[in-house]
Parts: sequence; C-alpha cells; structure tokens
Amino acid sequence: GHLSESGGGVVQPGGSLTLSCATSGFTFTKFAMSWVRQAPGKGMEWITGINSRGDSAYYTDSVKGRHTTSRDNAKNTVYLHLNSLKTEDTAMYYCAADTSPGGLGTLYFVPASFDTWGQGTQVTVST
Repeated sequence: GHLSESGGGVVQPGGSLTLSCATSGFTFTKFAMSWVRQAPGKGMEWITGINSRGDSAYYTDSVKGRHTTSRDNAKNTVYLHLNSLKTEDTAMYYCAADTSPGGLGTLYFVPASFDTWGQGTQVTVST
C-alpha cells in the first residue's frame, strides 16, 4: 500500500489545520487507520486511530478534545483535524496502518504494529 500525507504547515498557537492522507494499493475500507507523530528529539507517538467503518475513533490523552480524525471511504482518504494547536503539537505527522492480513478489522495503538507509513507532513506551531 501507499500513503501520502498533505496539509502541514506553520500555524500560530490556537490555530487549526487539517491533514489529509490519501491511500492506494490496498482495500482501504477493510483497514483501520492511525495517525502517529514525532516531535523533535522524541520518539514516535500514536495519537489517534479510526476503525475501518469510520464510526469509532480513539485518542491519546494529550490530544483528546482538541484533535479529531475522520475518513472518507469513497475517497480512500483519512483526515486529522488539528484544533487549538499548542507549541507542543509541533511534530512530523504520519498516517499509518497495518495492511497485512493480521490488520483486517483491527485497530492498533502501537507504532511498531504498522507496516505501511506515509512520508509525513510537518506541523509547526509557533508565534
């Protein structure tokens, strides 16, 4: 499979951005999708995932209530809506999935579980 993120940029604290992840090469409607970020000097952090149908999403505590994820199965695209951005949200953002047979119908929360990654899109929150 192939994942390609877009929509990153520089934004002031309190601002908003929407990231998109276009997918191809696998049956998008059968797999959960996640967003993972890596802040400067830190490890990979899973922040949110959404099930294959798009009717259940999960969030890590640091983004809960501020960021949301959604998907459009007709467009094979998953989104990350970043709101009330803070300087600590500055990171490279990746969409990721386990597109192996073991990933069918399963949402993982650990970055090491994913076998398919995009190239990432940079989000910088700064005055």
